[in-house]
Amino acid sequence: MDDDRRLARVLSDPSRRSFFGLTGAAMALAFTTNLADPWTARSSGKDGYPFQLGVASGDPLPDSVILWTRLAVRPLEPQGGMPYGRIKVDWEISEDRAFTRRARHGSAWATPEYGHSVHVDVRGLKPGREYFYRFRTGGEISPVGRTKTAPAAGSSPERLLMAFASCASWQDGFYTAYRHLAHENADVIFHLGDYIYDYGLVPSGGNRNTPVPDQFRGQCDTLDRYRIQYGLYKSDPDLQAAHHSAPWIVTWDDHEVLDNWAGPYGPGGEVSQEDFLVMRANAFRAYWENLPIRLPRPAFGPDVRIHRRFTFGDLAEFNVLDARQYRDDQACGDGQQYDCEERLDPSRTVLGAKQEKWLLDGLGASRARWNVLAQQMVMCQLDYDPAPAQRLSMDLWDGYRPARERVINGIVERKVSNPVVLTGDIHNNLAGELKTNFDDPSSPTVGVEFVGTSISSGGNGNATTGLPAGGSDPTNPHIRFSSYQRGYVACDITKARWQSDFKVVPYIDKVGAPLSTRGSLVALNGVPGLQAL
Repeated sequence: MDDDRRLARVLSDPSRRSFFGLTGAAMALAFTTNLADPWTARSSGKDGYPFQLGVASGDPLPDSVILWTRLAVRPLEPQGGMPYGRIKVDWEISEDRAFTRRARHGSAWATPEYGHSVHVDVRGLKPGREYFYRFRTGGEISPVGRTKTAPAAGSSPERLLMAFASCASWQDGFYTAYRHLAHENADVIFHLGDYIYDYGLVPSGGNRNTPVPDQFRGQCDTLDRYRIQYGLYKSDPDLQAAHHSAPWIVTWDDHEVLDNWAGPYGPGGEVSQEDFLVMRANAFRAYWENLPIRLPRPAFGPDVRIHRRFTFGDLAEFNVLDARQYRDDQACGDGQQYDCEERLDPSRTVLGAKQEKWLLDGLGASRARWNVLAQQMVMCQLDYDPAPAQRLSMDLWDGYRPARERVINGIVERKVSNPVVLTGDIHNNLAGELKTNFDDPSSPTVGVEFVGTSISSGGNGNATTGLPAGGSDPTNPHIRFSSYQRGYVACDITKARWQSDFKVVPYIDKVGAPLSTRGSLVALNGVPGLQAL
């Protein structure tokens, strides 16, 4: 039985034990039984396998990385079908895939309070080193994941292979792009938000044509409801393969909580502020439980700091931003608006005063060649009306123009080296040049922005629309490339240049789509702007 038919059968009957996690990358490693070494004992895909959500690593530092798994024998249940009690989980990390050069090992507790998730902050690793890791519990062995530490502080690496992705609605189509992403041999993968979608699912499973149980109909709001949404999404073998391939650095956007939320507000007054903050707390908790993210403590309550910074020697420094939790509500009722005066209010913020200061102070102190903002919403101005009147989205940085000007002017004032903005959210590929005044094409170019399309959100897309690499959009002349297809962006970073390859698939409503490069653009060290290959 192929994977898709098996998935349909499991999802249509929630009483069955799931096969998830035993396909794709999880089947790549088979163990033989050796009673002298318990790490060689595992089941061969029978009911009761607890690692059906795979494994992951993230937040790499020069001497440390987070290792993650979450035990689940029935992923579509809030507690994953696990008994209500703590479960001991062993882990090991090695310099080779065969685990003959074990670097560290230990044990952790998977507890029901945290959905039987495990986050291990492994210390004492070597910088800039590839590692392999796995978990064990009850005689069962997890799939093997590959990870890599960041280069040593003060080092001068020659190259960084990085990719970024966002926006993966499960019911919109298959995660073929994640499967291709798993083969990029990336040093690190960034996910820029909308890892899950908060929506209830249609009974048919949408473009996947895979029926889903009744418990998925309603909007995510309770902790249990968010947990089963993650259980469904993370059961996908292509997503698991991408996690198994490299460490991830993640941040959230809106759909991990509620569509277009802003600060303490749900969109359009659909829920009270008090109820929304409860939803936000549940969403933050489920997000932490299901991703390899380093926090000072487990996520608890409606306030969780996730903005953080990662340095890869003197080559690149990444500022991972939270553009949702601290922002003011969208101006003029949200949506695309003409002549919205509220968006020009200098008191309005995207990042909040503390995060904005943290960002600019960090950029000013950086000694990296490339200085990166990894964030959620398009920073370049996007006028959606080709007529002289401007129609701008209030959910993007356009809805907070003075806040954008503070960031861009702060970059100029601090003489930040080679600013690069990485963005998700809008389900389009874009490449643009950051300007001190977007209404004046002759104004100085400060840096560049690469906007990645969605993994699946929006369906198949359209290969006939877009702007060729190196072109110039008449309405937005600072935009140099666009395409409306699904995929991700792969980046090859050296001291001399930053190359972004926009990788796309032609369809996602069925499996097996091939991968191609729709456009490649380059930023050169010390030369603000973009060039096409």
